Amino acid sequence: MNSSSTQYINSKRMDVYEPMNQFSMWGDYKGNIYQDAATTMILDVDTKLDNQSEDTSHTTNGPSNQYDQEASRPVDKVLRRLAQNREAARKSRLRKKAYVQQLEASRLKLLQLEQELEQTKAQCALMSAGVNAGQLGFPGAGNSGIAAFEIEYERWVEEQNQKTNALKMALKSSMSEDDLSNLVTETFNHYASLFTIKENAAKTDVCYLISGVWKTSTERLFLWIGGFRPSDLLKVLVPQLELLDQQSHDLYNLIQACQQAEDSLSQGMEKLQQTLADAVGHGQALGEGSYEMHKAIEKLEELVRLVIQADYVRKETLQQTLRNLTPRQAAQGLISLGEYFQRLRDLSSAWAMRLCEPAL
Repeated sequence: MNSSSTQYINSKRMDVYEPMNQFSMWGDYKGNIYQDAATTMILDVDTKLDNQSEDTSHTTNGPSNQYDQEASRPVDKVLRRLAQNREAARKSRLRKKAYVQQLEASRLKLLQLEQELEQTKAQCALMSAGVNAGQLGFPGAGNSGIAAFEIEYERWVEEQNQKTNALKMALKSSMSEDDLSNLVTETFNHYASLFTIKENAAKTDVCYLISGVWKTSTERLFLWIGGFRPSDLLKVLVPQLELLDQQSHDLYNLIQACQQAEDSLSQGMEKLQQTLADAVGHGQALGEGSYEMHKAIEKLEELVRLVIQADYVRKETLQQTLRNLTPRQAAQGLISLGEYFQRLRDLSSAWAMRLCEPAL
């Protein structure tokens, strides 16, 4: 028997015993004194028993309420901790995003410095050979139009990475088809803006644009008339997508038309290079080593139009490809395209860093 039960029984016995102990003389067994005492005793015992029941009830309810309160405290504590964890995770994601953006900006700045270093070395080599570098269209050699293009292109690359990340987040979220379609359109318009600034650069110095010095070294390996081949674009996009039969058929026809346009422009480029070489090689002498350059300049103007046509084919190919896709497919295709160009730039940076490592 536990201590509380023992205490209760002892208290009960004492309650019964103490009134009885008040009388040293019992008197008449049947007397009024005994009856009054017995009655008083019974009333006292009943009263104390009732009080004990109430005390017991209060004692029982007290710990129960206290237990409920204590049980609720861990739940509140867990909820507060979960809320704190969510807030900490959100802040961590924001810090990570800012850190990644900072790294990307530093990477672009590093690429720009590497490019400027290469150009400076080339200028020094030309100047030591007695050649005026300003006449060759090097950036920073008095050509403000090209310098402006380089700044615009650097900003374009940074925004392209941001739009690629935005498309990734959109595919992971529950974004509606209309909102996703608008995001795809914004990304396409961003590519279209690149063709516009390239057109202005071509009119400023078409030789600079076709040389590809505004791109990284790895990107220049795939250069075609001042940019990427449209058919390469499709080779990157199509394998990443799950297409229906009709979509595959339409994109196959688009690839065929794209390759025909590329062949036509490539033939025009070869013919233009040949006629330009002939114009320079067979120019009429004007005296003191000068030559008549009117024909050669005309060919360079034709080269500007050829670059603009090549960018038009790139733009139309991208636009027609996106029209044959659903918004989710188009978003995934643009993500693959953006990652493809980014990997080329990363490869160029890795190669440049390898060349800078000291030989063992």
